[in-house]
Amino acid sequence: MHPALDHGDRDQPQREPSASRVRLEIAIVLALSLGASAVYSIVSIVARLTDERPLSQQSAAINQSRSSREWLDFTYQFLDVVFGLAVVALVLYLLWRPGQSPFRRIGFDLTRPARDLASGLGLVLVIGVPGLALYAAGRALGITVAVVPSPLDTHWWTIPILVLAALKAALTEELIVVGYLFTRLRELGVGPWATILSSALLRGTYHLYQGIGPFAGNVAMGIVFGWCYQRWGRTMPLVIAHWILDMVSFIGYPLAAGWWPELFAPPAG
Repeated sequence: MHPALDHGDRDQPQREPSASRVRLEIAIVLALSLGASAVYSIVSIVARLTDERPLSQQSAAINQSRSSREWLDFTYQFLDVVFGLAVVALVLYLLWRPGQSPFRRIGFDLTRPARDLASGLGLVLVIGVPGLALYAAGRALGITVAVVPSPLDTHWWTIPILVLAALKAALTEELIVVGYLFTRLRELGVGPWATILSSALLRGTYHLYQGIGPFAGNVAMGIVFGWCYQRWGRTMPLVIAHWILDMVSFIGYPLAAGWWPELFAPPAG
């Protein structure tokens, strides 16, 4: 190619992708990640509701052991975290523009560490306590399955892996369902509250496998998180809050099951 022509091509302004291409991109990203989880959760809740046992007698395990051999179990758990973050890397790549950091675009950076930490801790209080109460109420009413968030065997690496699993969940959900989705829907001209409610419904749907209570609780969490992102323009506080909530859930589960077995322990048999 002639150098002058090549130079001219580089100097041409970058055109924005068409609306149809953005919609297709969103569909592909969700099909590779939490959209697929939402579909599986819908199938799961239908299966649970048509089961002979009521929801209160069913359980859902998270962070299950993958092998009876310790080194192999650790390898599977670690690889699950690593490859589970690939779709997060994908959306950051898709949000990247020459001269514009994708981290800055969605407020996932270290420019405001103290304020982000304070905001994240505030969200933990706003979401965590009501969420625990809603889960307990759902169990008591029989509309929530017993969620077992950390059935891993106890090894030296169990807590570090659970911390990483909580981080993966926080990054996946907040950077895709909030940071990425809000950015793309804004580009499509979708209004703020339509975006917040769509994101919240998606968040609730991929938790449907846990029952009706967690669906409602996660929709509420999605509305709060979406409103905060719309106001702050930052995903970092959301990631911090989500990470803390999941760490408390994953690591504190054995204590909760021991103290309140009727609410947190899985049904016998």
